[in-house]
Amino acid sequence: MLLSLLFSAVAHAHGVADGDKGYIQEISGTHLLPFTYLGAKHMVTGYDHLLFLAGVIFFLYRLKDIAIYVSLFAIGHSLTMLYGVYAGVNVNAYLIDAIIGLSVVYKALDNLGAYQRWFGIQPNTKIATLVFGLFHGFGLAAKIQEYEIAREGLLPNLLAFNVGVEIGQLLALGAILIAMGFWRRTPAFLKYAYTTNVALMCAGFVLVGYQLTGFFVS
Repeated sequence: MLLSLLFSAVAHAHGVADGDKGYIQEISGTHLLPFTYLGAKHMVTGYDHLLFLAGVIFFLYRLKDIAIYVSLFAIGHSLTMLYGVYAGVNVNAYLIDAIIGLSVVYKALDNLGAYQRWFGIQPNTKIATLVFGLFHGFGLAAKIQEYEIAREGLLPNLLAFNVGVEIGQLLALGAILIAMGFWRRTPAFLKYAYTTNVALMCAGFVLVGYQLTGFFVS
C-alpha cells in the first residue's frame, strides 16, 4: 500500500503548480510573504524530503540529537538551494531527485544496521546528513528555477523561500515526532521497526526508479 501510494503521489511531490508558477512569472520585485508560503508548501508536500527526515529521526529520542541532525540537514539544503538559484547552476532535476531517493535508501539501511553487518563500519551519520542535505538543496534549486523568478528582488525572495522551507520542515517534523512519540510508547514500535525501515528503503528505490525512468525517457 505504501509503495502504491508513493508511486502515484511521487509525480506531484516536487511539481510546480500551474497557479503558483503563473503567479510567480507575473510578479517582480520583493514579495516576502508569497515566497515564504511557497517554500513552506514545497517542503510540506515534498515526500522525498519528509521520508529522509523520518529516517533520520527514527531512532533519535533526545531533542538535542534531533536538533543537531535537523540543523545539519537545514544548513546543507539552504546553502545549495541559495547558491544554485542565485548563481544559476543548471542541474538535471531527475538525476538530483534520484540521488535524493538514494539518500532515503541510505538512511533506511543505516537504521537497519546494514553497514556494520556488511562492511564492519559505521558511517558518520552527521556528515552523511549534511552531504545529503546539500543534494536536497540542489533539488530545491532545480524546482525553484522552474518558477522562472524575476532577477529583481531575487535574493530577498530566495531568503523568504528558504525561511518558508524551514517553517514547513518544522511543521512536518513536529507532526512526525508527535506520531512517532505515540508509536514509541507501544510494543509495536520495536516489533515493526525493522519492517518499517525496509518499507522506507523500498520507497527510496521507487523514487530512484521513477526519476531515472523520467531521465531516460526525457
